[in-house]
Amino acid sequence: MISVEHLTKRYGEFTAVDDLSFEIQEGHVYGFLGPNGAGKSTTMNIMTGCLSATEGRVRIDGYDIFEEPNKAKRLLGYLPEQPPLYMNETALEYLKFVGEAKGLKGRELTSQIENVIQQTRLEGMEHRLISKLSKGYRQRVGIAQALLGDPKIIILDEPTVGLDPIQIIEIRELIQQLGQEHTVILSSHILSEVQTICEKVLIIAKGKLVAFDAPENLEKLFLASHNVSFITEAKKDDIDKIRGLGLGADDYMTKPFSPKVLLAKVNALLRRSSTENTQSTLTVGNLTLVPTSHSVIVAGDDIDLTYKEFELLRFFMQNRNQVFSREQLLNRIWGYDFEGNSRTVDTHIKTLRQKLGAEGRYIVTLIRSGYKFEV
Repeated sequence: MISVEHLTKRYGEFTAVDDLSFEIQEGHVYGFLGPNGAGKSTTMNIMTGCLSATEGRVRIDGYDIFEEPNKAKRLLGYLPEQPPLYMNETALEYLKFVGEAKGLKGRELTSQIENVIQQTRLEGMEHRLISKLSKGYRQRVGIAQALLGDPKIIILDEPTVGLDPIQIIEIRELIQQLGQEHTVILSSHILSEVQTICEKVLIIAKGKLVAFDAPENLEKLFLASHNVSFITEAKKDDIDKIRGLGLGADDYMTKPFSPKVLLAKVNALLRRSSTENTQSTLTVGNLTLVPTSHSVIVAGDDIDLTYKEFELLRFFMQNRNQVFSREQLLNRIWGYDFEGNSRTVDTHIKTLRQKLGAEGRYIVTLIRSGYKFEV
């Protein structure tokens, strides 16, 4: 679907994107995760043809974004971090303008505008001036314009930045729905956001790709209970390496080093740690949770849980008969940087109980207190 090969972007002596290579497959939601200034937006701007590359190639479904831009861009819908909205137009007028710019006419234009308004839940807002819309609805207008032309790929740069908690939840739900019909790529600097939305995550730091995997595997890698310590220095003398290892480091690498080599070393150390500390299977009644295979079995049948549902159940089973407030569960399962609210916990627990059937009875609601796994 998308092939990025040795992508590099330099501004004078500063390298914003440094030799990125990866493949994006059709039909998934991907996340670019990294701190501000990591190179996420620059990479997206190059992938969409809005910015030239110093080196490297980007192919969209086989079309080179620079050599065959018209064919490649027809497959893309793009929402930049700062959507180019015209504040003195209504949402409907703006969508009509964008649709015409994309070559849509007549009934096809009208039909697609109606469809994207429905998809993004803009009904009742399409005749309002964009300047009068909330930030959340402006983001919906931006996503709606990206959907015009029925692109295969939707690219969203920091789609929830600046939104209030309720708006964030609504936009995240919308993105998940879009992922059922499109390949979606979004960037974010919030770990919990990509964990919630994305099936695959690319971690970018200082313009380099340092990891590319499913969220649960990356969490095991970077948030494992076994701390892996590295010392990276420009010194190359053996005495410095011996001193570093003597201070408790698991390995020592001299600069410059390849992020891929660093990741491989971390993986190897974590594999070694995990074999030494295998997590035990948890069983209550007809309910069995196997951490090592990330599976849940009820009365002999495999139960399909999402990542968060699995983590909730594991936390409950590891802390039986203990009461946890919704806020405590949010912090433990979603993380302290999660920007949603406690209703998220209620929704996940309701779904989890339904999937567990009769075994869902172990998860008990305590009015004004929270929840506990009662055995």
